[in-house]
Amino acid sequence: MTGMNLMLMGLPGAGKGTQAERIVDEFDIPHISTGDIFRAAIKNKTPMGLKAKSFIDKGELVPDEVTNGIVKERLSEADTDKGFLLDGFPRNMAQAQALEEMGVELSKPLVGVINIHVDPASLLERLTGRFICRDCGATYHKIFNPTKVEGTCDRCGGHNFYQREDDKPETVKNRLDVNIKMNTPLLAFYEEKGLLHEVDGNQEIGKVFSNIKDILKDLK
Repeated sequence: MTGMNLMLMGLPGAGKGTQAERIVDEFDIPHISTGDIFRAAIKNKTPMGLKAKSFIDKGELVPDEVTNGIVKERLSEADTDKGFLLDGFPRNMAQAQALEEMGVELSKPLVGVINIHVDPASLLERLTGRFICRDCGATYHKIFNPTKVEGTCDRCGGHNFYQREDDKPETVKNRLDVNIKMNTPLLAFYEEKGLLHEVDGNQEIGKVFSNIKDILKDLK
């Protein structure tokens, strides 16, 4: 029997992190986030971890074959036998092909790809709405957490606000564009394989999870 081998996709700000936590709790499968497994492989000095470290130490990008190797090391561990949730991998078509091959080799093929879809314009609004009081550091959001009196900090009464570079519209738009370009071929690839399930991420968090749960129950 194939395990609950899943992959989670979604643009920055779509709520992927929150849903990943709920999925791994509900279905009792490990969350395999590329950032985490890289850090673990480097710390544990696995063969692939040492290779990755040699690139990172030089300030270079880790090549696909090393990233693929680290994912394969992780998927070979026994805790993934009844399933796993991949997050942040694959990021391109070469990695997607490698994942297919790993799935066959380890008898752990993907059974579903969940894409949390949120319209990029809404994401831009979500991600650029944050502003911070320069005087006391209190954080607000234009839509979700505005100041009680416009232009005045609730905490210290200051009127001096700023936005972090990461939250500025042009930075966020660029980040979204890069991710859209990266995700588009992957979504098409998994749709063609009949693995892709789209979930509307514009709903309340609980409702998004309830939709994901319905999809996953059908996959079991």
